[in-house]
Amino acid sequence: MSLDWDEFRFVKSVADHGGLTAAAAQLGINHSTAFRRLAAVEAKLDARLFERLRTGYVPTSAGQAMIAAAARIETDVTQFARAVAGRGETPSGELRVTAPAGFAADLLMPVLADFSARYPEIRIDLLLTEEALNLSRRDADVAIRVSRGPSETLVGRRLAATAWGLYGRVDRKYGDLSREAWVCPGPGVANGSFMRFVAARAPADRIRLQINTVTGLDAAVSAGLGIGPLPCFAADANPALRRLSGPHPELGADLWVLTHPDLRHAARVRVFMEHFAEAMLPLRARFEGR
Repeated sequence: MSLDWDEFRFVKSVADHGGLTAAAAQLGINHSTAFRRLAAVEAKLDARLFERLRTGYVPTSAGQAMIAAAARIETDVTQFARAVAGRGETPSGELRVTAPAGFAADLLMPVLADFSARYPEIRIDLLLTEEALNLSRRDADVAIRVSRGPSETLVGRRLAATAWGLYGRVDRKYGDLSREAWVCPGPGVANGSFMRFVAARAPADRIRLQINTVTGLDAAVSAGLGIGPLPCFAADANPALRRLSGPHPELGADLWVLTHPDLRHAARVRVFMEHFAEAMLPLRARFEGR
């Protein structure tokens, strides 16, 4: 009996997605091909790997053993890829960078333009997301994160504190803020710290808009939907807004540039982290709301 890595990966994908349809889409094959592949692996093993239930595919004991082996193989392959990638001598090749979506326009693009001009042989794959991608699995090579405590498995630099204040429109007069309309990030953002901040200052019926991300919050305040907490770096530079209070320490965090220890000496990772840090240090006062 001979099994290759693709068969392990395929079975793990079926388990991860709970069935053939989603697994096939993730692997870039059609449903009938996935059906035949699973049947072929089970025939080769002479063992049933999944129970086909109405609610989805559930691994049998044999399936669980193969999925566990696939996870170990995936870890070994990823560790090997990181080790090889970390030996790069010249600043060249693809660099995957993840950052919060709100950083894209005002902050990141000028930095990336300057970096690209300085290192034209590095191709940047920018992943904008509020989620903390897994650098151990090489979902990204470098992470630009706003965090109160990054993972101990990562290495990097703290570049600045990020302050938040309460903002409203510059052309409006405000009295009792608890009676104003409010906008705020939803409970899934920053473990609900923004919702708790607003709830301590205004009744629930005054919240006109709740967003599941920080991106778009400044546009909501600028449009007149309500007052709300915003990062000082962006809001202080917006002529349509004025600060009503703050900075508020309970909303603040730190700006970090991070990578996996296996990649910190790779030339393309090292030069990017140095370049980004150099670009951010003159902006510390703006980040800290000073």
